[in-house]
Amino acid sequence: MDPEILITIVRMPMPFGKYKGRLLCDLPVSYLEWFKRKGFPKGKLGMLLQTMYEIKINGLDGLLDPIKEMVREEQKKRNYDG
Repeated sequence: MDPEILITIVRMPMPFGKYKGRLLCDLPVSYLEWFKRKGFPKGKLGMLLQTMYEIKINGLDGLLDPIKEMVREEQKKRNYDG
């Protein structure tokens, strides 16, 4: 798996719907299950949501913890430098 996909999942907010603005990595599994039943969106967003669905249903959320920490550190540095 391309690590950039996981980084994007941690950084990208949901662009529409009930959870608009919430990071993809923080979407509830019930919402991802709804997409699984109804169909994931086309394109990159659909691929990212499907990846997040697989991560959650397989109990692999811990894979994202180091990436979340890296993103938090980047944000702290940006806030400190800016």
